[in-house]
Amino acid sequence: MYKIVLVEPEIAPNTGNVARLCAATRTELHLVHPLGFVLNDRKVKRAGLDYWSLVTIREHNSLDHFWQHLEAEGAGFHLLSTKGNRSYTEVSYRPGDYLIFGPETRGLPEELLKRYWEHTLRIPMYSEARSLNLSNSVAIVTYEALRQQGFPGLI
Repeated sequence: MYKIVLVEPEIAPNTGNVARLCAATRTELHLVHPLGFVLNDRKVKRAGLDYWSLVTIREHNSLDHFWQHLEAEGAGFHLLSTKGNRSYTEVSYRPGDYLIFGPETRGLPEELLKRYWEHTLRIPMYSEARSLNLSNSVAIVTYEALRQQGFPGLI
């Protein structure tokens, strides 16, 4: 099972949409605080519809706290950024990998991208576009990872 990580998400409906994606794909959702909303916000709940009971959500108090969790687990990970040096289709995903996405308005911290440059991926797009919607980006990368594994458990 893949694990989707939203670092300091700011927009409630995006997080709700990602939760719905997690329910449909049986992926875990990791939320790194601070969040730009409260989880029981009606916009989050509405976007996630009635799928919330199907989602495994793990919360982390900070990016440092999450990173300690990741290092202790020893799992693979991929950072997604418009500044990535490789396309998300150029890597081999493994079950258990963490797919890490930054806040909607600023992306992942520059120092994190520099430190883990070899793990930093991008979604190709027209050069005049700044970025894609967060929930769209999560869906694109998640389905590529699942496609590489033959969509295990999905019909």
